[in-house]
Amino acid sequence: MITFPNAKINIGLQVLNRRSDGYHNLETVFYPIKLHDALEMVEGSDMRFISSGVPIPGNGDDNLCMHAYRLLQKTHGLPPVHIYLHKVIPMGAGLGGGSADAAFLLKLANEQFELGLDETQLMGYARQLGADCAFFIRNVPALASGVGDVLEDVSVDLSLYHIVLIKPDIHISTAAAYSMVTPHPADRQLATAIRAPVETWRDSIVNDFEVGIFIRYPEIAALKTFLYEKGAVFAAMSGSGSSVFGLFEKPVTLHGLPPNYMVFSLDFT
Repeated sequence: MITFPNAKINIGLQVLNRRSDGYHNLETVFYPIKLHDALEMVEGSDMRFISSGVPIPGNGDDNLCMHAYRLLQKTHGLPPVHIYLHKVIPMGAGLGGGSADAAFLLKLANEQFELGLDETQLMGYARQLGADCAFFIRNVPALASGVGDVLEDVSVDLSLYHIVLIKPDIHISTAAAYSMVTPHPADRQLATAIRAPVETWRDSIVNDFEVGIFIRYPEIAALKTFLYEKGAVFAAMSGSGSSVFGLFEKPVTLHGLPPNYMVFSLDFT
């Protein structure tokens, strides 16, 4: 069986405070976008992870998809499988690609082996894998709090817009991003601001990671300015970076970007 994990963008990201467990409480809106990897799983004589497309650093045995499968294997006695992942979603970009792959692997195994797990159970497994993994189980716009794992449906519809996503040749680890951010108390109401017209978001919705990252990487800051100059209604860095997206009322073609930057022009419908 084959499935197509999709990326997400963050619309706003407020880092509220540091928790006693070392993580941070935050508030953000996750919104799915139509940028996909391809994921296939077949039974095999041993456990194996094979990837193509965008190179994935590290040992394939440590890939989050393998962790997801082994998590189910412990409780359901699943057979060994070969997992094939064709990677399109860039890494270190704040797009949740690795989390999406793991969450879709859980859903794929549930269907392929007829495990009968419901949405709540799948989300429980996903939360053990990563903060934003649970979002990709339902895969609908959500207001996320806690460490990103407490999800509430939010009424946001971007179907009339087009998105341009730019990934510069910069990889930002989550740990590095958090080392550059200053937490703020919950004095900004993202839950209210997100329900206002998109045209108002520029003045009311912020990503707290932008301040520190823009200082260290001015070329990322320049991308946000570039998108506004090209007519974006709203532009922001997604998650902890390094990708930057712009929402446009019409399709737009961009010129003048370095050739090693990845550029995706997508519809929401």
